[in-house]
Amino acid sequence: MYFVKVYVTYKESVLDPQGEAVKGAVHRMGYEEIEEIRIGKYFEIKVAKSDRPVEEMIEAVCDKLLANVNMETYRFEILEMEEA
Repeated sequence: MYFVKVYVTYKESVLDPQGEAVKGAVHRMGYEEIEEIRIGKYFEIKVAKSDRPVEEMIEAVCDKLLANVNMETYRFEILEMEEA
């Protein structure tokens, strides 16, 4: 079995209005040193071993469902889990 961590964030060229709002709140709290905050999504996925490569499955799921590839980018980590 595999445990996959997927991180989805806006591309650098895309404005992150939610991140800007949080940055404004942080500045109002007195933390002017914080220059940028970007908001993203995080997914944890457990994948059973199969004949299909896990990397290809995760990329397809990210491309088709988890990320808007026009505006967002993603990365993932695959960890192999010991069977219980």
